[in-house]
Amino acid sequence: MPWTSEDGVLSLKYPDRFYIGGEWVPASTDKMISVVNPATEEVQIKVAEAAKADVDRAVASARKAFDEGPWPRMTPVERAGYLTRFAQLLRDHTVELGHSQTREMGIVFAIAQHGAAAFAEYTEQHIGWAETFPWIETVPTRDGLGGDAQLVQEPVGVVGAIVPWNAAFILSIIKIVPALLAGCTIVLKASPEAPIGPYLLTEYIDTLGLPPGVFNFVTADREVSEELVRHPDVDKITFTGSTAAGRRIASICGERIARCTLELGGKSPAIVMNDYDIEQVSDTLAQSTAFMANQVCAALTRIIVPRQRHDALVDALVSKFEKIRIGDPYDEETQMGPLAMSRQLDRVLGYIDIGRSEGTLATGGGRPKHLNRGYYVEPTVFANVDSQARIAQEEIFGPVVAIIPAVDEDDAVRLANDTIYGLDASVFTNDRQKAWDVARRVRSGTVGHNMHRTDFGVSFGGFKQSGLGREGGHAGLSAYLELKGIMLAPE
Repeated sequence: MPWTSEDGVLSLKYPDRFYIGGEWVPASTDKMISVVNPATEEVQIKVAEAAKADVDRAVASARKAFDEGPWPRMTPVERAGYLTRFAQLLRDHTVELGHSQTREMGIVFAIAQHGAAAFAEYTEQHIGWAETFPWIETVPTRDGLGGDAQLVQEPVGVVGAIVPWNAAFILSIIKIVPALLAGCTIVLKASPEAPIGPYLLTEYIDTLGLPPGVFNFVTADREVSEELVRHPDVDKITFTGSTAAGRRIASICGERIARCTLELGGKSPAIVMNDYDIEQVSDTLAQSTAFMANQVCAALTRIIVPRQRHDALVDALVSKFEKIRIGDPYDEETQMGPLAMSRQLDRVLGYIDIGRSEGTLATGGGRPKHLNRGYYVEPTVFANVDSQARIAQEEIFGPVVAIIPAVDEDDAVRLANDTIYGLDASVFTNDRQKAWDVARRVRSGTVGHNMHRTDFGVSFGGFKQSGLGREGGHAGLSAYLELKGIMLAPE
């Protein structure tokens, strides 16, 4: 039955159903998932929980649509026509989708309400590639038998897209758009903690008139999600989430040689050089830490600074962190909302306890005294942290940063690379050439200059245990394609 939030800003038509084969269908069981508002700790909605039978049905629908339907045999331009309408729907519903993020993970609404418009632009970028991407290339043969070869880009097949609870609708769009343009069919699996945004996207997609089975949607917990990863009729898994879960998915895909793209964890460094203003870098780091309460895989959480500037940066960062206004994510004065769930709050507080024995707690370290409900935690700074400390090595996924002193530039680069991760980084210096030189030495998928910066229109993904493959840009589209060489006999 339909659901509407108490204040009327959000509604779902079919929270007790899944979208399979172009229809909203009843779940195979009556099991439901309770979705809690992180700012109030109250259950706001219950949605259907998929069982193995639901996953099997969704995969069968996607398989049939790929093997027998028209979608993979359409031209990219024809498929892009559907995405044009989708981009407009994202613009039309950006406020509604913003509410979903605030209600699911506590992101400040003033920021959340603009997210969908940005990813409408991402969609439009892909629409442009329908005509400009090298779908077919002619290359000369080298075997001495004459003629040219045609390199043809073809869809990889059925895609299982698994998204996490942080930025759920955005991460769904990042996977849906290139997969559809490539000609794949999809089963989108939402997180049980954050299904509202993906449900809304599915309602929009339902209006596009896609052939039945091209897009399918379920919500499931980890055990049933693994059924999607294992399913022999799924050609590719695209997953965003923890490195621990990514290792499991990679091993399962490896058993059956399934394709996979894994966007995993991070422990990203901010490298502060001698010439950069301490107040500027502390302002930047305070803003990035408050964004989504640092529940961001690419968050800059290891702050590497010359030893002689360590104390000055600590003082500046403490001052900025203590001024971050924490509270109701709908309050216009709020700069940082709650963590997404009680489990995440326990995790962050647990790491803060660990950090007390590994560094100097400079500020934060507890729950805000003025808030008696909601999963809130204070922005926290640890100073004089050793690079091998757990709070400097393990992903916390909360507003906790570790300041690590470096001897010199070479030591700073060494410390930046002293991690199993390699997702993001930033170099703070006024010298552009220095920024370039250091960026080339850092083992990271993205390196920003004087700011925390990522761009899915360019490329996103990590080195080392931060993942496999890339999302966004031409590389992200190529991840949904297989390359075929066709060598016809010379005329």
